[in-house]
Amino acid sequence: MPTRHVIHCLLGFLVSLSASHSALASCAPWLKHNLKQLHSGTPLDLCAVTAGKPLLLVNTASHCGFTGQFEGLEELHQEYKDQGLVVIGFPSNAFNQAALNEEEAAKICFYNFGVTFLMSETIAVKGANAHPVFQHLEQQKGEPSWNFNKYLIDKDGNVVERYRQWTSPTSWPMTSAIEKLL
Repeated sequence: MPTRHVIHCLLGFLVSLSASHSALASCAPWLKHNLKQLHSGTPLDLCAVTAGKPLLLVNTASHCGFTGQFEGLEELHQEYKDQGLVVIGFPSNAFNQAALNEEEAAKICFYNFGVTFLMSETIAVKGANAHPVFQHLEQQKGEPSWNFNKYLIDKDGNVVERYRQWTSPTSWPMTSAIEKLL
């Protein structure tokens, strides 16, 4: 009897290991990066949170005329998270409209707008120093033209579309494109 129990446990472990390996294998290579979450020491393993899921990646800023889009992004997150959509915001000072520090940015995102979707630490999103994720997005659909450019990515890591700052996150073009990917 103990031998069967050991074999059963080993088989369970191997199945679990195989599932973990499959999840990592389905991560798009350009998403194999680790960041920190906004104003936190908590790691953000992009591969682990995005593998096999449709994504909406957004460059954000705290003091911009489009900052109110945090509400629409949160609405998308709440509407589609149980169907697999992952929304990640990437604060940046690419257009000189960022908060003075990550503490202020976190307050604006989490307290003022009630953001519960993932937010990374502040990164560069354009130019020679752009984070590799945004270098890839730029190669596929162009670099952000302003704050709140929204990049829609399918489950396989293909960049499907880029929506510029004036496209509302809850607009029909965005929601219908998201629903096609779910």
